[in-house]
Amino acid sequence: MNMVESLNSMLVNARDFPYVSSLDVIQEKMSKWWNDRRIIAMALTTPLTLSWESQLRPRFAQSNGRHTSQLNPVTYHVKGGELEGVVDIFNKTCTCKEFDIDKLPCVHAVAVAHHAQVSVYSLVSPYYTKEYYVLVYGETIYPVGSQSQWDVPNEVVARVVLPREVKDKKRGRSKTSRFPSKKNFYLLLLVGIFIVCLNIIHPFLTNCIECLH
Repeated sequence: MNMVESLNSMLVNARDFPYVSSLDVIQEKMSKWWNDRRIIAMALTTPLTLSWESQLRPRFAQSNGRHTSQLNPVTYHVKGGELEGVVDIFNKTCTCKEFDIDKLPCVHAVAVAHHAQVSVYSLVSPYYTKEYYVLVYGETIYPVGSQSQWDVPNEVVARVVLPREVKDKKRGRSKTSRFPSKKNFYLLLLVGIFIVCLNIIHPFLTNCIECLH
């Protein structure tokens, strides 16, 4: 399920509310999310967030036994394992490309950090750290408050907002649920065939494979 479907599922009931009430529901949910994640971020005891820490930790043991040689002040050659690597600790790159793409030290970069006596965490993207995690959810989402307490500029109050023009609107209620996907459509079709077969053709649960052809 992608982000849009998740939000639609969360707002399935609020979509029928007036606009202001719908916004209140969104604000309340976002405030809760922000506060929950802020508490999690503040309680972290590791330099990185849990997901990135769990990916980095196994590479400490995997880097053991690798031979590391220095090519220049910032570049190292790492041998051992299935793949060799040339690591640039200044540009934070490795020929295996894992370091380049993930911005998280690969096994070769971890081996270089141990060899050069450099902190592995200094090679990690700052976006994976606890500090950035706290900053992301550091702000508070406050409720809008009562409309009587709003401080609205005069030029906004004087502005006339007309409803949008609607053309060729179909009669009846608007559709609120999405059409079934192809996978769900075929699943419903098979269930329907089974029910028909069970109740009409084979009421005594005999073999009904022929009904699916």
